[in-house]
Amino acid sequence: MPRIFASPAALADAVGEELGVSDWLLLEQGRIDLFADATGDHQWIHVDPVRAASGPFGACIAHGYLSLALVNLFLPQIVEVRGLAMGVNYGCDRVRFPAVISVGSRVRGSARLVAVEQVKGGVQATLRVSVEIQGQERPGCVVDTISRYYPA
Repeated sequence: MPRIFASPAALADAVGEELGVSDWLLLEQGRIDLFADATGDHQWIHVDPVRAASGPFGACIAHGYLSLALVNLFLPQIVEVRGLAMGVNYGCDRVRFPAVISVGSRVRGSARLVAVEQVKGGVQATLRVSVEIQGQERPGCVVDTISRYYPA
């Protein structure tokens, strides 16, 4: 269940708090292949299981940008802001890929609210999202996402 905020203004009271985690997602080769098709990045470490088995990671790995894109899947499972006319993705700061995500790994998102500020007509929130890899200490991706929420 996501952490629910009754309005964009209510976010300000949670700065510095962990907001929760998403469900686990099994990262299968099919999803990696679809991402390769969407982006045109068909490097063998992502899409050639036979060659990747003898490569530096021992298996195919997810694109770093796929792990970043999964943040969009995870965030609605972690946080919900109500009383909106509109919410928009404003951008990202500090994107890092500390660990590779091998095919067959289970991943999930976790988020901390790091900043909230007033902007014209709404609220801007920065959430630090980590794409955790089950059984590993380091995450596959850490990103500060910036969203703008405009009240109804």
